[in-house]
Amino acid sequence: MIIKTERKVTIFTGNQAIAEAMRQINPDVAAVYPITPQTDIAERLSAFVADGLLNVVYVPVESEHSAMSACVGAAAAGARAVTATSSQGLVYMQEVLYIASGLRLPIVMANVNRALSAPINIHCDHSDSMGARDSGWIQLYSENAQEAYDNVLQAVRIAEHEDVRLPVMVNMDGFIVSHGSEVVELLDDKYVTEFVGEYQPAFSLLDVEHTVTIGPFDGLHGHFFEHKKAQIEAMDRARGVILDVGKEFASLTGRSYGLFEEYRLADAEVAVVVLNSAAGTCKIVVDELREQGLPVGLLKLRVFRPFPSAEMADALRNLKAIGVLDRSVSPGLGGPVFAELRSALFDVGARPKVVSFIYGLGGREFRPEHAREAFSSLLDINKTGLVNNLVSYLGIRRRQP
Repeated sequence: MIIKTERKVTIFTGNQAIAEAMRQINPDVAAVYPITPQTDIAERLSAFVADGLLNVVYVPVESEHSAMSACVGAAAAGARAVTATSSQGLVYMQEVLYIASGLRLPIVMANVNRALSAPINIHCDHSDSMGARDSGWIQLYSENAQEAYDNVLQAVRIAEHEDVRLPVMVNMDGFIVSHGSEVVELLDDKYVTEFVGEYQPAFSLLDVEHTVTIGPFDGLHGHFFEHKKAQIEAMDRARGVILDVGKEFASLTGRSYGLFEEYRLADAEVAVVVLNSAAGTCKIVVDELREQGLPVGLLKLRVFRPFPSAEMADALRNLKAIGVLDRSVSPGLGGPVFAELRSALFDVGARPKVVSFIYGLGGREFRPEHAREAFSSLLDINKTGLVNNLVSYLGIRRRQP
């Protein structure tokens, strides 16, 4: 593949990468309220506007609820709208998340994953975005700053596609990626402009020649049920759109994106499923164990909504044991990705044994030895056929007697 686009390699944090992507998108409206560890995105967007580098209506709102409300109003008026948040901010937006998706508004939001209180914690886990998993937003996850940058650019095309028209949330790990510096390859502005194109809204409140009603009462004898079914169908169609946009992005950059990434999975007997930055640590351990002759692999989930049930079942059906690593927990069920993947594999003939590993809550460091522990458990299951612990906790401190 010959890539002819002009690109620049630089050192960026994840927050810088996302802010740069949003600058290049050049939206009509950005409404952002700062919250750790997302604050740097809000500051950088404001600085871009002050320095004349971004021609956007920047709305310095008083809360996250107001930020999403402003984006809803802007998108309903036909504007391309973006925002960013984290943790309690995402929870504060929760009411309006459902409104944005129910009104089929293609808002793009960056969420810097952070634990939810209490106790108060400003570090990474995925309880914020997982708590919003049924809000009707497409959810993309990013292993590193490069993927965060690339996901934001693709999110615009996915959200605004005529077969989708749904908001997209791009997630990355707080501090680990948001504040960690790494090499990022940026596209030249002109190629981003060409790639995202000009937003063509389906409807606009400002179009007085073609008037519409947005957000009316849809009660007992209305069409609420049908509207929700249409929204679900759009989410289902997003699978194909995500793949098509990923292929087009690959032709532009050489970086290919699908619903998930398979790593040394083809001949593996056991594997872990993981998302975001922990995938990098797990890949190192996969390579290490492969050198020892052990049949291990990895699947990195990039798209959690829409959940790629059939595609993941097909990719994992020949394994003997699977460990799902979740950086959040559903009490009584293990991790949320575990619960959904286990369900997806239910109709597979000789289905693999699937176990849940909870890790990294509240920013607890995920280390190679934790990945080794998970693989060791999976190799034991493969050998014995027995599952002793359906749900395990990696890196938790043991209580003293």
